[in-house]
Amino acid sequence: MATRIRLQRHGSKGKPFYHIVSADSRAKRDGRFIEKLGTYNPNTNPATIDLNFDRALHWVATGAEMSDTARAILSYKGVLYKNHLIKGVAKGALTEAQVEERFAKWLEEKEAKVAAKSDKLAKDADKAKADRLKAEAEVSAARAKEIEAKNTPEVEEAPAEAPAAEGEEAPAAEAAEAPAEEAPAAEETPAAEEAPAEEPATEEAPAEEPKAEEAPAEDASAEAEAKEEEKKEAE
Repeated sequence: MATRIRLQRHGSKGKPFYHIVSADSRAKRDGRFIEKLGTYNPNTNPATIDLNFDRALHWVATGAEMSDTARAILSYKGVLYKNHLIKGVAKGALTEAQVEERFAKWLEEKEAKVAAKSDKLAKDADKAKADRLKAEAEVSAARAKEIEAKNTPEVEEAPAEAPAAEGEEAPAAEAAEAPAEEAPAAEETPAAEEAPAEEPATEEAPAEEPKAEEAPAEDASAEAEAKEEEKKEAE
C-alpha cells in the first residue's frame, strides 16, 4: 500500500480550510485517511500552518509520497530539510549534534523571515487603513461643504449683491450726468450779467453829444468877433 501525504478540503465556499493527512493513495481526496498531521488555512496572510512536525517527519522518512501543495508546506516548515540532514547522519557525513545545530540555525532564520514578513504586512495594513481613513475624511469634508453650500442658498446672495452693484454704479452714472448739468453753470449768468455792466459804457455816447453841440457856441463867438471887426472897420 502506497501512503500519500495530501490535503483534505473543508470550510465554506470561497473560504477553504484544509486538513493535512496521510492516506492511502487509492482513497478519495476527501475520503478515509490514516492519520491527520495538521491543518492549513490559506485565508490568512501569511497562511496559518499547524503541523505535527515529528509525525510528518516520520511519514516522510518512511517514503510517503506527497502532493505538490503538501510538499510545499512540509518544505516551508523544515520537514524536508530535517529529513535531508538525518540522511546525512545515516551516511556518516554529519553527527546528530551538527544536525540539531544546523536545523536550529535554519529554523531561526526562517522564523526571522516570517516575522519580518508579518511586520511588513502589518505596517502595510496600518498604512492602507490610515490612507483609507484620510480619504474618507476628505470625502466627508467635501460632502459637508456641499451640504453647507446647499443650506446657504446662493440665489438669495446674488440679488443682495446686485443692488450693491447697481448702487455703486448709480453714483458713477450721476457723476457722468453731473457735467452735463453743470454745463449751464459753466455759462453762468454772471457772464450774462456782465453785459449790463458794459451797457453804461455804450450809454456814454449821449454824454458826449453836448460836446458835439458846442460847435454852435463856437460859431456864435466867431460871428460875434466878425461883427466886432466890422464895427471897428466902420468906425
